[in-house]
Amino acid sequence: MRLPFLTLTAIATLFVAADASAQTYDPRYPVCMHVYTPGGFGGGGGDYFDCSFTSLPQCRATASGRSASCDLNPYYAFDEPPPPPRRRHKKQH
Repeated sequence: MRLPFLTLTAIATLFVAADASAQTYDPRYPVCMHVYTPGGFGGGGGDYFDCSFTSLPQCRATASGRSASCDLNPYYAFDEPPPPPRRRHKKQH
């Protein structure tokens, strides 16, 4: 009884993990930053995409000093107007 339950749990986990990685690109923004996260002593590093940039220079400024690169979003809908630029909030001291 325990083995079928563990098998079904493992299969469900694989499906959930596959669905999570399918939505990495936001089609509303033309530029994505690919961020690489370091692995610790036991490994576990990975990466993720931040598709919230309206231009390559904007993305490169954010990626500066980080383990990241900027690329054009392959899923961007080029015939739609870009979203308005994000406003920066001033830091309060």
